[in-house]
Amino acid sequence: MKFFTITVMTVFMFLGIVSVPISYADDKALIEKHSKECDKGNVGSCAELGLMYAVGEDVPVDFKKASELLNKACDGGNIDSCVVLGDMYFNGEGVSVDKKKASELHMKASELHMKACDGGFTDNCISLGYMYSNGNGEGVPVDFKKANSLFDKACMGGNAWGCANLGYMYYDGEGVPVDYKKASELFKKACDGGDTGGCFSLGNSYSNGEGVAVDYKKASELYEKACDGSDSWACYNLGVMYYEGEGVSVDYKKASELYKKACDSGNTDGCNNLGVMYANSEGVPVDYKKASELYKKACDGGDAMGCSNLGVMYVTGEYIPVDEDKALSLFKKSCELGNQKGCDAYKILYDDMRK
Repeated sequence: MKFFTITVMTVFMFLGIVSVPISYADDKALIEKHSKECDKGNVGSCAELGLMYAVGEDVPVDFKKASELLNKACDGGNIDSCVVLGDMYFNGEGVSVDKKKASELHMKASELHMKACDGGFTDNCISLGYMYSNGNGEGVPVDFKKANSLFDKACMGGNAWGCANLGYMYYDGEGVPVDYKKASELFKKACDGGDTGGCFSLGNSYSNGEGVAVDYKKASELYEKACDGSDSWACYNLGVMYYEGEGVSVDYKKASELYKKACDSGNTDGCNNLGVMYANSEGVPVDYKKASELYKKACDGGDAMGCSNLGVMYVTGEYIPVDEDKALSLFKKSCELGNQKGCDAYKILYDDMRK
């Protein structure tokens, strides 16, 4: 199931930072603006600039600078900065490892989140729920029951994301007994509230018959809703349904479009499946060059089938020159990523090359 954890990038979402194509001049102007605002005491600018340096967003990664800025923001009451700075002390990024300091920062963040949560700010309930569900060092130990209580509080306060996360807890049985029916009800509430993850998960429930009766048509409608909301896995699953004709009529062209949308959003399974369609001329004209590029993109992203399929092309010489060494390397990678077919292909080719 999809479960959202607190990472540096998640904090970017909380702060409202969205990556958009901008020029170098715009990058420089933005950094200068945040620097000036931070110097004036604007903790939000300190936090945003610190996070930019922490993840290399429009600037080179600089953990030392990030830690200095995040410390200033945390001292000014920016909760998420305290969380990330605590993680940096825990992992020794830009600062010396200091578990005690990490614990103090995580505790400070949890107290501030709790205060805001009690004040009706449901996003803070969710943030604190993440901290308890994942455990932030010694300061905030894993406590699924507390996490559930916080997600429930957010959900009851009308926060769709809180409903979705509580649904994931019921689905996985974390802090509560596994209850697919309850999970599906929460996913529905989340989906109705505009959370695409809830729509995607409810689509899975209908597709797999978990907590609800199997209904491929309903699943396809939910995947479409989530896909329209930029959920790449929903686009991928809907593509599979159009390819196989589950809940919808078989439509290879539509499937290829959905796989492309998923692939463009970083979904490696979508890239691999689109590559297969180009190789087999299903919904798109045959194009081995395009297929090989898509397999490579999938493989580079850690997709085992993409590696295996690209390996096959190096064996057969479809568009690319035959290169058994390269193929062997790709089959090995596929095998290491857990694909048994990759393991089998590696053994066959390895034995053949030794003859």
